[in-house]
Amino acid sequence: MHVSTITSSPFVPIAIGFFGLGIGYFIWGGQALFAFPRTVPKVDRTLGLWGFWMPGFMQLLTGIYLLTGLTWFNVFRNAAHLSLAGLAFTAYGIHWFAMARR
Repeated sequence: MHVSTITSSPFVPIAIGFFGLGIGYFIWGGQALFAFPRTVPKVDRTLGLWGFWMPGFMQLLTGIYLLTGLTWFNVFRNAAHLSLAGLAFTAYGIHWFAMARR
């Protein structure tokens, strides 16, 4: 009988979540700060897509990736303290989706 194992990874994917967060603030905050482009329904839909859905997806992806890697596959053995980060990324990803729905 052959038992396969998954090796531990020193690389934790939190950069994906922070990249999504930064992109969301850069897109939404840049439009709010410079008032360019002017707010019209078409711009609002585009900002909702790129300023809310993209960061939400990236944070949700990071949270699920962290929690799955920590619990099911145990590939982040040295990073067990990041379980709360996985929960936070998942919750904030869903939060961004709820704001985009608005």
